[in-house]
Amino acid sequence: MPTRRDFAGPGDLRAMQAMCSRVWSPSARFHPGQLAWNRYSEPVDPSRPGPDEAIALWWADGEVVGFGWAESPDWLELQLDPTRPEPAGAVAAEVVAWFEDWSDAPRQSVHVMAGDQSEPALAEAGFRADPTSWHFTHHLLDLRELPPLRHVPGYGFRPAETGDAAARAAVHRAAWADVGPSRFTAEAYVHLRQAWPYRRDLDWAALDPTGALVASALVWLDDRTHVALVEPVGCLPQHRGRGLAGAVTVAALHRARDLGARTGLVSPRGDDDHAGPRHLYQSLGFHPVARTVTWTRSLD
Repeated sequence: MPTRRDFAGPGDLRAMQAMCSRVWSPSARFHPGQLAWNRYSEPVDPSRPGPDEAIALWWADGEVVGFGWAESPDWLELQLDPTRPEPAGAVAAEVVAWFEDWSDAPRQSVHVMAGDQSEPALAEAGFRADPTSWHFTHHLLDLRELPPLRHVPGYGFRPAETGDAAARAAVHRAAWADVGPSRFTAEAYVHLRQAWPYRRDLDWAALDPTGALVASALVWLDDRTHVALVEPVGCLPQHRGRGLAGAVTVAALHRARDLGARTGLVSPRGDDDHAGPRHLYQSLGFHPVARTVTWTRSLD
């Protein structure tokens, strides 16, 4: 049976990413790039989880076969290796028990893919699925069908540069302010650029006629699966409506295709509360293939 070890730094994140790469499919919860973004999109100590989060890894035969990431006391993300010989439900039950021991929240939620192997263990632990709540939907694009590069009059596009850190972080914060406050700082961006599988030539910026950075798109290429994840994309509110978000995304994906990417992946909200990004990606040719579901239980 796999054994648990609590998160102990960047090496463990890399081991989690290796599992995600090894077991990736259109219905898998995480791409390796998503874990890097989730970890470093806020200022963190790379050696340990933050004060309100916990991460645990389950190991067998020298590799990670499952992990739980409690992003807060009331919110758990998890992923399992479905190829292992031991029952996935047994590992899922251990992840849920670990979360319950760590969390003091009276109401707990777990976010997994619809049809995930953990569902029986969640139901056994008293969680109930809510398929009507907000969710993410994985979208795929065969990069042979990627639209041509787009010209936006007055704007230019290029990969990010070393001196862009402050402006790059500021654009992200402003672009996502209508969704919720972001703590993505220049410091966080520096850490992000050191994380696998970040590549500077897949981190693209759009610049206005004065040379100011006004939009960005970051793509993460997993060379093992040839899947390029788009995460995140943002455009300053005062520059919206010109097609910049789509153009900078297409530019980054063209470079990813040049580097060997075959499939584009993006996971926007699938519900109608924040439908704009989904409509953008579908206009580029992305199509939905799988979705997440939130399971919740009350302990009071």
